[in-house]
Amino acid sequence: MDPIKFLTKQHREVEALFKKVEKTEQPDERQELMSQIKQSLELHTMLEEEIFYPAIRELDTEKAEETVNEAYEEHHVVKLVLAELPQVDPEDERFEAKMTVLKELIEHHVEEEEEGKDGMFKLAKKLGKEHLEELGDRMAAEAEQRQGRRRAA
Repeated sequence: MDPIKFLTKQHREVEALFKKVEKTEQPDERQELMSQIKQSLELHTMLEEEIFYPAIRELDTEKAEETVNEAYEEHHVVKLVLAELPQVDPEDERFEAKMTVLKELIEHHVEEEEEGKDGMFKLAKKLGKEHLEELGDRMAAEAEQRQGRRRAA
């Protein structure tokens, strides 16, 4: 499986969830969508941090190192916001503000991964097709396993 397509698909799914949150005024629905965004981002960041980023780091270039380090820091900030969101009432004005900040953080992160001549995905292609396929298979298997555990819980 192509890990770039896999991660890009996850990006689009989260973007769609953000759009749904923006369109709804129902507190229960906002809470549910926030929960879905949180779960999706937690899975996505775990896959990147445990499988994808270490592989990019293997390129052993200054650009790869800088890109990976920045991505980890962006994830750290996202995790801080995700930790606070469940405590904010969906009817509170801070909920919308926090969701906007989270959305903007994600948009920036996605843009840096997907675009640019030195983007993360461009760097990943230097790993070669075979290595990428193996990474994608590992990521898909891990995602399936984690989602299965979550459904069973």
